[in-house]
Amino acid sequence: MTEIDTGTDDLLARREGQVGVITFNRPDRRNALSNAMYHGFRAVLPAFATDPDIRVVLITGEGGAFCAGGDVKGMNEANQSGRSRDGQPSAYDDRVASLRLRQRWVSAAIHELPKPTVAALPGAAAGAGLSIALAADIRLAAERALLVTAFANVGASGDFGGSWFLTQLLGPAKAKELYYTSPRLSAAEAADLGLVNRVLPDEGFADAALDYCHEIASNAPIAMRYMKENINRATSADLLTALDAEASNMVRTMSSADHREAAAAFVEKRSPRFSGE
Repeated sequence: MTEIDTGTDDLLARREGQVGVITFNRPDRRNALSNAMYHGFRAVLPAFATDPDIRVVLITGEGGAFCAGGDVKGMNEANQSGRSRDGQPSAYDDRVASLRLRQRWVSAAIHELPKPTVAALPGAAAGAGLSIALAADIRLAAERALLVTAFANVGASGDFGGSWFLTQLLGPAKAKELYYTSPRLSAAEAADLGLVNRVLPDEGFADAALDYCHEIASNAPIAMRYMKENINRATSADLLTALDAEASNMVRTMSSADHREAAAAFVEKRSPRFSGE
């Protein structure tokens, strides 16, 4: 294990073999978001994206929660005092510009990272915390986990891409229902809807989630990158555009040393050893 400096104790990062792990670390506030966390993501995600030794990125939370989203207690304290919250600007236009940047540093960067991303939910994922989990390619949830959009409960419309990701996953009608009514979904209910890919036992959840990521990391990293690119493109491209891009990426991956290694391993009845080349 190698610890990686994020610039803050609110967000931890480390490398476990070929898996880069990012951990929300404000357990006393159920890992509610802080300004330091956004800057931590801004620092570590680009580093993980360009590190050839990291093939999968896992995002999780410390202390039994994934991320409670916005710090509502902090919001109330700021509202009562009239000061800006957590170092954020107070003028409307500046606040909009700041939020747009933070959303790009976190949700957009996770979604567009050229490597598979997995969100492991040991407990609650709420509000923007759920939005960030939805930005990942795959979601694993402990049996005790709860998922809730939560924005209606605090009189807010939502941020960090939750409305976009939910609409892509479930369609507009279901996305609107989850935003308007804000039900508390159990891990099993979320899995039935398709929000969670797999529910794992509470006991040993962290290790099981890491093992799942190691399994993905054992695949050819170049192929994983272009699979993600193809599927991300499918949310907005027409069929012919998607087919043309698939053709380019297929030829590119089948020209790689990893493809040659996979073909040889198949014939020789052994496990392939991918180099990422």
